[in-house]
This record gives sequence, C-alpha cells and structure tokens, in this order.
Amino acid sequence: MYPWGDNRRFHSYACYMKKYFGGRVQKLTIDAGFTCPNRDGTVGIGGCTFCNNESFNPSYCNPGKPISQQLSEGIEFHAFRYRRAKKFMAYFQAYSNTYAPLNRLKELYEQALSYPNVIGIVIGTRPDCIDEVKLDYLASLAKSHYVLVEYGVESTSNKTLASVNRGHTFEQSVWAIEQTAKRGINVGAHFIIGLPGESEDQIIEQTHTINTLPLTSIKFHQLQIIRNTAMSVEYASNPGLFRLFSIDEYLELLLKIVERLNPRIVIERFTSETPPANLIAPVWGSLRADQVLVRFEKLLEAKDTWQGRKWNIQ
Repeated sequence: MYPWGDNRRFHSYACYMKKYFGGRVQKLTIDAGFTCPNRDGTVGIGGCTFCNNESFNPSYCNPGKPISQQLSEGIEFHAFRYRRAKKFMAYFQAYSNTYAPLNRLKELYEQALSYPNVIGIVIGTRPDCIDEVKLDYLASLAKSHYVLVEYGVESTSNKTLASVNRGHTFEQSVWAIEQTAKRGINVGAHFIIGLPGESEDQIIEQTHTINTLPLTSIKFHQLQIIRNTAMSVEYASNPGLFRLFSIDEYLELLLKIVERLNPRIVIERFTSETPPANLIAPVWGSLRADQVLVRFEKLLEAKDTWQGRKWNIQ
C-alpha cells in the first residue's frame, strides 16, 4: 500500500473522491457564459495561442441554457456510463469562471449548489482573475460544500507563458494558489506538457517547483495543436518549433514527472481528449483517456515505480 492509502501506483483522483465522499462523484460541466481577460482586451486579445474552448466542451453545455438545465442534461448524459454516481460536482469549466463581479458569481455558484445531489463546485479560472474578496466568499462556501479552484498555470517558465500569449506570470499563479490554500479551499493546477521551447529536462525540472506549491490536485495534458487557434497557424508555418510526443514518448516523460511528484498531490488527469475533427497533431489513433491511463499504469508496474519515488531527491 502506498502513502495515499491504496495499491494504485499514483495518488488517483477517483480514489481520493471515493475516500472523501464514500462513493463515486461525477463532474457535470457547465458553461456559464464567461469570457477571458486575455480575449476581451483587459489583458490581451486573441487568447492563449493554444486555446479553443469549443474543442472540449460537452454537447449539453450551452451558456444560453439555465444552470439547472445544464446540470439536468449532464446527469442524463452521464447516466449510462456512470450508473453508480449518485453525487455530483458542478464544474464551471469554459473560459475564466471567476471573471465577473462577485454578485454575479454568487448567483451562478449558488444556483449550482442548490441543485439536488450537487455536493460541491469546481471552478476553472486564471490566477489573474481572483482576488481576496472572491476568495473570502469561496472560503465561506467551503465551510458547507466541497469547493476546488482550478488554476490554469500551464508552465513555471515566464518565458514560455509569454511565448504562448498567456497574459500572466508564474508569480501570479503562486500568489493565487497560496492565497486559496491559506483559506482552506481546495486548489488545483493545470499544466501543459510540451509547450514550445521547453526541453524534456526543463519539463522534468519544473516538478521540483510544483512540489513546493500547496496543491490539492493537478492535471497534466499533452500539448495538442487544435484547429482554429493561433498555434495551429504557427505550426503550419514552422512545425520544427514544436516537440510533439508520440504516445510512448509522452508516457515515458510522464513517468519521470510522476516519480518526482510529491505524493500528497492528487493526480486528476494525465492527458487531454479532443474531438478528432478539431485535432491537428499529435494523433494517437483512437485511444481515449482511460485507455492511455491503463497503458501508463502498466508502464509504472513494468518499471516498478510510483508517484513520489524520487520526490525528495533534489
């Protein structure tokens, strides 16, 4: 048995949720009609070079629908695949879901939390779209509900963040994560593996920095070139700038990251799934995220390694 209390070789989100709530908890994605300061001119225009939100929004998500309708349709959407799920988490995913006045945020979050069997909320946002007043409000919600704020960090390198037009610094991410955790709110971070200009050694090395952050959970996604993004134009004109991993290369790199990752951090995802019609590269065939996970767990077993095996080795 590993330090997180089960026999899986990494601290899995599914097991964490089951222990926390006593059973499966299913996320229900919501599009509440937010935008992003990196699109509306507040920070920048055009958004991050890799971003096309339409590439991962489920079909039932539509900002024209009330929150209750999206939740109802989300439960119906997942009913066959996840029959055991009786508890749900409202996941505010599209764009920056704290980028609005506090009164508007209260209205949206409390609509979601009032829906039957919704026991908490997950809020995807940017580290420059949060402040102490909003965090104090979320801390008050967290006294009676599960609340997780998930920040798009993407990289610990400011040079990389600037190159993809991210519009914030890593120092802003650190501030947001620390202030969120300080208030007793669960905090997650999202990192993209393989952003232009980052070597494998740099990607592995940033794990030591990640380990210093008070994170509850983390998501790793491989870089994907998505249609109708600024990055797809860059890729078409100069593909040599990009290091796109094959599935085997990516899993070998993930293994080195996970070995070095603090075992207290829950790993929620290892890969991103994009509809084939939206994906330019890399193409991994018809592999779904759950199939990639199976391959990764087999690799961990074959190498007889696990999350955190090297985490305290500098």
